[in-house]
Amino acid sequence: MPLRGRYLSDRITPLTNHTPADLGWSDHFARQLTDDDASLLPARISEVHRSQLVALSEAGELRLIPVESAGAYAVGDWVLTDGTSAIRRLDPVTDLHRRAAGHTVSDQRIAANVDTVGLVTSCNADFNVARLERYLALALASNALPLVILTKADLCDDPDAFRRQAERLSPLVTAITINAKDAEDVQRLNPWCSNAQTLALLGSSGVGKTTLRNALTGEAEATQDIRADDGKGRHTTTHRALRPTLAGGWLIDTPGMRELQLSGSSDGLEELFDDIETLAAQCRFSNCAHASEPGCAVKAALSDGTLDTSRFERWQKLRREDQYNSESIAAARARQKSFGRVVKEAVAKSRHKRGYDD
Repeated sequence: MPLRGRYLSDRITPLTNHTPADLGWSDHFARQLTDDDASLLPARISEVHRSQLVALSEAGELRLIPVESAGAYAVGDWVLTDGTSAIRRLDPVTDLHRRAAGHTVSDQRIAANVDTVGLVTSCNADFNVARLERYLALALASNALPLVILTKADLCDDPDAFRRQAERLSPLVTAITINAKDAEDVQRLNPWCSNAQTLALLGSSGVGKTTLRNALTGEAEATQDIRADDGKGRHTTTHRALRPTLAGGWLIDTPGMRELQLSGSSDGLEELFDDIETLAAQCRFSNCAHASEPGCAVKAALSDGTLDTSRFERWQKLRREDQYNSESIAAARARQKSFGRVVKEAVAKSRHKRGYDD
């Protein structure tokens, strides 16, 4: 796509230019282009701020004005730009999102167009099966490949025991143990962040995400000490950013998440708990609650020990949470849409009245 003179503005920072292919452009995005887009430049979002987007393109680094609310964009998104504004956001291949933290009933996008979601935990007290399942459901619902990265393997007597626990959660899970402070050992992650592929790191604070980022990108971001009382750390990464890796791919580091509630993740839960979903499909009644109904295949599996009770309870809890949050967000959107119509009608009536009175 030719670069027109108007792109060479003060909104461009003269850094290393990247071709669309370097940035992960694919046929998926090319198919979304129309003849009207011929004069626009494709750019990939590297940072999202309240009133400005930072994007990477063949013209260099761009600072763009969003045409939608900032929350509509995620790091990793592709947009078409005239060099000043993000004219149009393209549909992503993968889309990581959760229910927004706090009391706000809304969806929050975490990252887009990620090939692999690296779920970072450590070979110590931070390892938590229930939390890991929650992260895995999020990753699988986004259509990205999940990769469990177990750090602090050098401080553990049997790191493979943690790896086996993680891989038992689903046949879709690949797990790897790593000493994040050993740059050579971290290079084992290169296959997931080379050749323009994008790896996103998710996990709690203090598990080594920033140390991994430093090794993969060559940056020297400050890391914070681990608290001695609970083995946990404090937030180092304060915002999401897309950064090039030494292996020729891209990395999205995210702040540690204290709260991760699922919404719109039913597909991910079905994949993660495929064994229970298969059993549920064999129940006599299609709406079986797996409580007191006769002919319940799930209850039978619980009774004979082929299904772990705690895993079944976690499945139920996550399904209820996802359904409740999804319905709450859908209802909130409907209310906002209805309110928007009322406002438009009121404005139209007011304008009509003023015109009539004049």
